[in-house]
Amino acid sequence: MSDGKKILAEIVLDHGSFHFTKNGDHILCSVTKEIIPIEELKYWNVDNQEVYASPKIALQRYKVLNEI
Repeated sequence: MSDGKKILAEIVLDHGSFHFTKNGDHILCSVTKEIIPIEELKYWNVDNQEVYASPKIALQRYKVLNEI
């Protein structure tokens, strides 16, 4: 990927890890559609297979999903 192209990855989330179904250098936040570089991916929901750009977004989504 040294030519500067950005490639959207496809991943399957697991508890504490994830694996690629399509290699890439980033993923999109499930809520905001913000680009998340793969090396910065820290927040996700395994049950819903959603990724989040920040802990604040993850908490907001948790509250929505759990009607809090």
